Amino acid sequence: MIRIAFLIAALSFASFSSSAVSANKAEKLSSPATKVAVLEEQAKQRVKAVSRVALPEESADVFKGVESFDANRVPNYARGLAQIPNAPKQFAQLFKTFVSGGTIAAETKMAMGLRIAQVNGSPYVAAHVIRLLRENQRGADLLAALRAENLAGLKPVEQRALRYAELLTRDAHGITDAEFQAASSLYNDAQMVELTMVVCFFNYFTRYAEALNLPVEAWALDPTVKPVIPERAKNRLTEARIALVSDEVMNAAATTLASSKENAAQAGGLGLGIANSQRAMMLVPDLQTAWRAYGTTARANSKIGREIQLHVSFAVSMANGCRYCILHQVLGLKRQGVDPAKLQAMKKDDSQLTPRELAAVSFARKLTAKPNSITDADYEALRKEFGDYGALEIVLQTGAFAFMNRFTDNLRLPSEDEAIHVYKEIYGSDY
Repeated sequence: MIRIAFLIAALSFASFSSSAVSANKAEKLSSPATKVAVLEEQAKQRVKAVSRVALPEESADVFKGVESFDANRVPNYARGLAQIPNAPKQFAQLFKTFVSGGTIAAETKMAMGLRIAQVNGSPYVAAHVIRLLRENQRGADLLAALRAENLAGLKPVEQRALRYAELLTRDAHGITDAEFQAASSLYNDAQMVELTMVVCFFNYFTRYAEALNLPVEAWALDPTVKPVIPERAKNRLTEARIALVSDEVMNAAATTLASSKENAAQAGGLGLGIANSQRAMMLVPDLQTAWRAYGTTARANSKIGREIQLHVSFAVSMANGCRYCILHQVLGLKRQGVDPAKLQAMKKDDSQLTPRELAAVSFARKLTAKPNSITDADYEALRKEFGDYGALEIVLQTGAFAFMNRFTDNLRLPSEDEAIHVYKEIYGSDY
């Protein structure tokens, strides 16, 4: 009787969840972005917010070696990861790299971050990119344009980057062929990958910050507290008419290839060697290296286990309709021994999920559909099922596929043969 009741509840939830995700997606596509002034006011109120995870003192040993934009300060986005060994250091480095690495102007990428914070309703991320934009005249001009909702006076490359950021944030398939061609007329191939990765990163960051209700640091709102943005050496290889393979790209390829052959990677991975997503990211080696290093750290020492991770990423990828990632998650779940009959059912509803799996995927769907919709009650229910560490893992796994879904399908990356074969074997057809 208990099992029957659960099945009825699960089926009802699946139907509701599917329609809710569709409704939220439609609302997100049509709703205006939150005004910058509103986010600034919300950020002031968030200074006194109570985080949903413990934030150890900045002097704690776990924060040794953390390098943020502010010397001697450990921001809450690093403190929120204190439970995961080495993650605060890696995430702080990741943020710095995505802003100051690559070849696209740092100010353009900060402005993209602010636009994404507007679409996703994230006062925390808005506060941090606004303080970075204030630091030079070009950044201040971009900030003024976003505040005034008047982008007409910006450079064409800036206008296109902001449009690309908004469309891809609103929908993982929001960049049409025409939009992609318009952007690629202004940016080279490596920069198109970089542009996409920046959108993906801020979609990760906004979900992480809002799911945990991170308090805004008082110093982040103080214009007299000046951040330090690392200077970037000019990449002369970009002056050529064609893309030249840099030493950094070759080094990233060698490192990734070596890592993919390690026993640990083979046991926990998909058995694909170097996935096409990694091959694409290698066009921007410093961003690829930082994302890979952080992702490896975030997934290490997992307490929820590989199968729950894959259930979360499958649910997120299904909600976003990401062909590439769905094929990967099906392959991964099959490698974990999940019954093909269960995999077939999972494409239709939640009837075959355990209560533990359902708790994870229902939270992930809500965070996917609307990043600022998570309540204290939502997080407490997740924590009750998975504990503090496990709940944080699910937030990060959800964010990771907000990243990957927008990266892979947007760039039309081809699926690997093994993933295609397994999908056909289970479902009897192509995706």
